[in-house]
Amino acid sequence: MRRQFLWKWVSALAGVCLATASGIVHAQPQYKMRIQTAVPSSSIYFDLLKKFGDRIEKMSGGRLKTEVLPDGAVVPAFEILDAVDKGIVEAGYAWTHYWSGKHPAAGIFSNPMAGAGVGLDQLSHIAWLFEGGGYDLYKKFYAEVLKVNVEPFFVQPMGPDPLGWFKNPIKNLEDFKKLKYRSPPGITGEIFKEMGVSAVAMPGGEIVPAAQRGVIDAAEWIGPADDLNLGLHTVWKNYYLQGLHQSTDVGEVLINKKFWDKLPKDIQEIIRGAAMASMTETYTYNVYKNALAVKLLREKHGVAIHDTPKDIYAAFVKATNTVLDRYAAKDPFFKQVLDSQRQFAQVVVPYWTKILDLYAGLGNAALDTGAVKK
Repeated sequence: MRRQFLWKWVSALAGVCLATASGIVHAQPQYKMRIQTAVPSSSIYFDLLKKFGDRIEKMSGGRLKTEVLPDGAVVPAFEILDAVDKGIVEAGYAWTHYWSGKHPAAGIFSNPMAGAGVGLDQLSHIAWLFEGGGYDLYKKFYAEVLKVNVEPFFVQPMGPDPLGWFKNPIKNLEDFKKLKYRSPPGITGEIFKEMGVSAVAMPGGEIVPAAQRGVIDAAEWIGPADDLNLGLHTVWKNYYLQGLHQSTDVGEVLINKKFWDKLPKDIQEIIRGAAMASMTETYTYNVYKNALAVKLLREKHGVAIHDTPKDIYAAFVKATNTVLDRYAAKDPFFKQVLDSQRQFAQVVVPYWTKILDLYAGLGNAALDTGAVKK
């Protein structure tokens, strides 16, 4: 009996080996995901997305390959959500505030202005997403409010964005009001207008040509490394690092839901893990790449690095809360998201601000004592 069983087992094993050798055993399905981005290929965030894609490919054993496409490769930046929803591309990369024209709450997911008017910084914003219920609201926004066919992921915390580049130095808010300024779309632009600043939205690729033609007098983009790559320093030489309008800013990847549902469960988990890994990678990448860019801008390109005038802070926070409250009064979902952020801030901001004071104090002490050269 034992000999008969052994013979059957050997025969079965031989059959598997023969089938494998003859190609009868089929390889696991392979998938390809094109990610249409809202940034040029020169962007550090384009590079980070390629790292995100490479990580997915390696972790999936090559079953899911990604192709990262620059701004405009298939559709313009502001049409990425619609393209993903319709399946024109499998995935897209931008920021939720790019969809502010579809619903005002879009802006306070990716960049709650002035920290939702209550001082959330980049890390406490991420804490709200993962610990304060923000991610559930984020998914609800796409599935139930916009009713689009996407699976959303936050992948890149890139704030704070600088106030930006100026033709001439500004001393105060009154100087700022005299200028035509490129700002992000949506509520952010409305806040600047509430302050009396003439703000206009345009995609990143249009900023330098508009500046060269004198259409705008000042502009913000993303951060020192990306601003350097975009070439803003070739037009203007005055750079203000502290930007309240996007003191916190997070990039997202949107995946077509039908494409997502076809993926095996383990590949879906791989994408979730890669998204979380990208969050950490972006933090570290940002600190170093932006610091190098500031050094290069100052020492090689003669850019003057300025602090944002203090009177802009109070004016921006006041205008932010005025505009946010206006939207909250009109839209229940907007109010739900804003209330969630503000309630979270009541717990986190008093503690976390003191911790940030520690790091600012240490850094300033190092600068003041000459331990670090200014």
